[in-house]
Amino acid sequence: MSTTDPASLGTILSIWAHPDDETYLAAGVMATARDQGQRVVCVSATAGERGTPDPHAWPPSRLGQVRRWEAEAAMSVLGVDEHHFLGLPDGGLSDHELAGVACVTELLDAVRPDTILTFGPEGITFHADHIAVHRWVTQAWEERGRPARLLYAAPTVEHLDEFGELYEQWDMYMTDERPVGVTADRLAVHVRLGGWELDRKLTALRAMATQTSGLIATLGPEAYAGQVAEESFVDARSQLPSPTTPLTSVG
Repeated sequence: MSTTDPASLGTILSIWAHPDDETYLAAGVMATARDQGQRVVCVSATAGERGTPDPHAWPPSRLGQVRRWEAEAAMSVLGVDEHHFLGLPDGGLSDHELAGVACVTELLDAVRPDTILTFGPEGITFHADHIAVHRWVTQAWEERGRPARLLYAAPTVEHLDEFGELYEQWDMYMTDERPVGVTADRLAVHVRLGGWELDRKLTALRAMATQTSGLIATLGPEAYAGQVAEESFVDARSQLPSPTTPLTSVG
């Protein structure tokens, strides 16, 4: 089921912090768009080189390269043949605001997307890197006169009701804050994957083994599949002041 057919999204620019963010949050939307011949440009601000609890076994230089390979494999599964890394430091995106906004502005000018997919102000998990990317994208979009439809990934109320306790057990959130979720009437795009479409997303996620293998083993394949089957987005225009209203802050 899809609230909005991905075909209506046109050319998509999908911008995230770490490789696997895009696959968890937008794999189904991106793959369906590619199936229908649309252009999808996916961007990772970092290589996710610090995404491990064991930096001795996985030093940043090693993990970053492996995660680049994993991302290449995952994008191949999804049919996304334009994937770029900005090369900014994992865990330090808040220190690169000017560079981040400049990179996003260049992407907007080069790709000229009809739709932009990225994090909402909570960054899904309140990860500082996720929230930084949200700020960059929103600022660049505002400064370019809101040239495309900007969609923020956001969990639904129902999703959090079903999986919130599990997320607490995983210690997924990076602060004491918690997302409140969005109701169905506020969603611009809502996809529930099943059958081969869900299999494709799961295959892409399995390709990112440094990030997903332990979780799949802990949860079991069926529970993991249920947790990743939903993708939901709200329209930024419904979340932000009108362009004529001065913005005091974004994010």
